[in-house]
Amino acid sequence: MSNTHKTINPATEEVLETYTMMSRQEAEGIIEQTHHAFLNWRKTGFEERANILRKTAALIRERQDDYAALMTREMGKTLAEGKQECELCAAICEYTAEQGPTELADETRELAGGRAVVSYQPQGVIYGIQPWNFPLYQVIRYSAANLMAGNTVLLKHANNVWGMALEVEKLYRDAGMPEHAFRTLLIDHEVSDAVIEHKLVRGVTLTGSPNAGRTVAQRAAKVLKKTVLELGSNDAYLVLADADIKKAAKICVQGRTYNVGQTCVAAKRFIIEEPVYEEFRDACLAEMERLSFGDPTNSDTKMGPMAREDLRDGLHEQVRKSIEAGATCSLGGEIPEGKGYFYPPTVLENVAPGQPAYDDELFGPVAALIKVKDVAEAMRVANDSIYGLGGGIFSADEDEALRLARDEFDTGMVNINGYNLAKPNLPFGGVKQSGYGREHGGFGMHEFVNVKSVMVSES
Repeated sequence: MSNTHKTINPATEEVLETYTMMSRQEAEGIIEQTHHAFLNWRKTGFEERANILRKTAALIRERQDDYAALMTREMGKTLAEGKQECELCAAICEYTAEQGPTELADETRELAGGRAVVSYQPQGVIYGIQPWNFPLYQVIRYSAANLMAGNTVLLKHANNVWGMALEVEKLYRDAGMPEHAFRTLLIDHEVSDAVIEHKLVRGVTLTGSPNAGRTVAQRAAKVLKKTVLELGSNDAYLVLADADIKKAAKICVQGRTYNVGQTCVAAKRFIIEEPVYEEFRDACLAEMERLSFGDPTNSDTKMGPMAREDLRDGLHEQVRKSIEAGATCSLGGEIPEGKGYFYPPTVLENVAPGQPAYDDELFGPVAALIKVKDVAEAMRVANDSIYGLGGGIFSADEDEALRLARDEFDTGMVNINGYNLAKPNLPFGGVKQSGYGREHGGFGMHEFVNVKSVMVSES
């Protein structure tokens, strides 16, 4: 088995870099260094940690052109979307710096015959296993919260974005983090399993597929370690009969095709009430047809390539199987000729249970359209999924949409009359096979701390 790995530009299929993978012994040495860094880092004050995160935000903004270009080379994101990702990461660092001292402050509680303190204490080394689709954001999302909490952090990034994995380590070091407070591991799955089980690793957070989540959660559970899992989804967006159809179609297509559809909270299934189905379908097709795909370095390009050849081919197989099971392809659905792992904007109709487009996550620019009779059926179909990350509702009746979102949508997040990605001040996460635990909004800072009760009796 080779101990090297090559990264490939998905737009040109050219080899970018060759990396030497770390052995288990090298990884264990880094874990020990990260643990020793924790012993000092845990003693720092909140403001010291916050100031380093503010510096991190400033450096991200300074380096956004370079980071965006690296994302484009490694996984095909357009330059504009790469810069948007950088700004989100800077905002996360600033929010964490601003709110961290309050979120993590000691609390006083009543105690008969004395007083009590609830303290949020860091635990140690937190291990993050992260995907390639948002190469900077996925790392900042968990690492900033845990560094603010006083933990130290390890990263195993997807091997097609190892350039970014090393850049994040450099970013934190340049911002003033202690040398080993954040370390990147260039390792395979076998070594990763050993990292999970290592006695100095106190918690594991993963963003990935449900299968990866099950594997990691089981391995961590065997050694009684907490996990946070952000897994896949098949987000449903309801288009009700009273919706602004033109606006809904425009936003739904944006939500389906952002980052070439390679987003866990992308809009994936569109559930449309029968009276407006044809109007929405026609508007959706028109919006999808307008999308340009090609060279991600070109400012006119709306969609670059998919990140890897196997991902593009896997998506096409899901489309093919859906059509074989009764879906009809109204747009796209064919792999274009030439270099690069491109896939065209695609629309499937007559989507029904038993088809991948209904049951599974399609991680690419494929919209699945489902016609329903009324709101009750729309809500039933939306919840008829093993997943529960996000979703959306388009309706002129905001109060009723809010009631449906709050009381009936079985997901962690819901959009009404819009499409939003992660927000620094709002919790991010799902239910069912979309995982458990929350990030952002202050919640991520509490996932891997020791919530300690100290009871002082009056003498």
